[in-house]
Amino acid sequence: MAINASNDITSELEKLHKLTGAEFSRQVERIAMRKEFHPLATDSNILTTGGEQSDDYDNLLLAARKAVEFGYRVYLLPNPTETRTPDFILEKKGVYRMYDLKTVFGKSSVGGSLLDSIGQCNCILIHMTVEYNTRKLAQSIRRYFEINDKATEVLIFKGRKRIPVKRSIVVKPEFFSLFKKAYER
Repeated sequence: MAINASNDITSELEKLHKLTGAEFSRQVERIAMRKEFHPLATDSNILTTGGEQSDDYDNLLLAARKAVEFGYRVYLLPNPTETRTPDFILEKKGVYRMYDLKTVFGKSSVGGSLLDSIGQCNCILIHMTVEYNTRKLAQSIRRYFEINDKATEVLIFKGRKRIPVKRSIVVKPEFFSLFKKAYER
């Protein structure tokens, strides 16, 4: 029975690769409403379908807890081997968005991590666990948006800060100064 449920959610996730706009958004919400999701015993705002044995589970859980601190309800997505899928659905005030998680542990890991997620999700969540050069991070984000024309947002969690970076900001000439102000304040 659990195998069929997993296959059902996998097929629902696969549909996302063919949808855009409002249809995509409705599909994301439909996935979040699936019966397979159940809240963690330790936090009712983090819902999962299993996957606790995943190598990435601890990182996912740390970022999910941080998202809850920022007022989100978090749906941890399964990681089917047949298709590339995001890691989370974050919901806030009835708006559902999918994010691929990139946890930054090293001083030079952002650029490659962002590029690896192309084709997986249009929104990236960067969970910063180390101090990182602001200009280098901004350059990596700008490059990611330049290479990936479908990218819409890079959301950064750094300590107690939540920094959303939308495409409309990255294309502005003053992006670096705006980013520096938000990231270093």
